[in-house]
Amino acid sequence: MLWTQAIVGGWALVAVGAALWMSTDRSWKSFGFSVPAGWRLWTSIALFLLVAGYQVLAVVTLARSSAERAGVRKQFETFAAVMPRTRTELRRFGGVSLTAGFCEEFLYRGYFIAVFSQWLGWWGAAAVSLPFFAGGHAYQGWSGVLRTGITGGIFTVVVAVFESLWPAIALHAVVDVGGGTMAWLALRDEASDAGPEQRGDV
Repeated sequence: MLWTQAIVGGWALVAVGAALWMSTDRSWKSFGFSVPAGWRLWTSIALFLLVAGYQVLAVVTLARSSAERAGVRKQFETFAAVMPRTRTELRRFGGVSLTAGFCEEFLYRGYFIAVFSQWLGWWGAAAVSLPFFAGGHAYQGWSGVLRTGITGGIFTVVVAVFESLWPAIALHAVVDVGGGTMAWLALRDEASDAGPEQRGDV
C-alpha cells in the first residue's frame, strides 16, 4: 500500500506541475527536458554506464557474500520495513524506483528550480530545493537524510553540467533500483521467518 501511494502520489504531483507549467506557455526545453548534444551526450551515456556497472558489481558481490549481506542488512535497519524482501516486492519496488527517478527529478531539479530561479538564480533555487528533497527521505533517519542530501547535490551538478534533466533521471532510477536490489538480497534471508503481514504481502 505504501509503495502504491508513493507511485500514485508522485505521478499526481508531476501531473499538477506539468499542467501549471504548460499554463505559462514556457518551453519544456527551458524546464530541462532537452536531450544533451555533443560531448554532453556521450559523457552522460558513459557516466550512466559507469554507475550502472558499479551497481551490477555491488549486487553480484552482495549475492556471493553472506558477510557482505549482513553488513548491508545493518545499514537498512532503520527503514527495513519499506524495503523489498520477496521477489514480488522487488518487482513492485522497481516501479517505485522508476517513479522516484522521474518524479523527484521533475519536481526538485526541474519544477522547483525553474519556478524559484527567477528570484534566487539557478544555483540559489537549487540550493533551496536540496533540504526539501533530503527531508522527504526522513524515514531513513538522519544519516539517510544526509546521504540523500549529498546524492541530491550530485544530481543537481549533473543537471547543471549536462543542461538536461534526463541524465539525472536515468542515474536516479538506476541508483534506486540498485539500492532496492541490494536491500532485497540483504533482507530476504529474514523473509522466510516473517508472516505475510510483516512482508507486506497483504
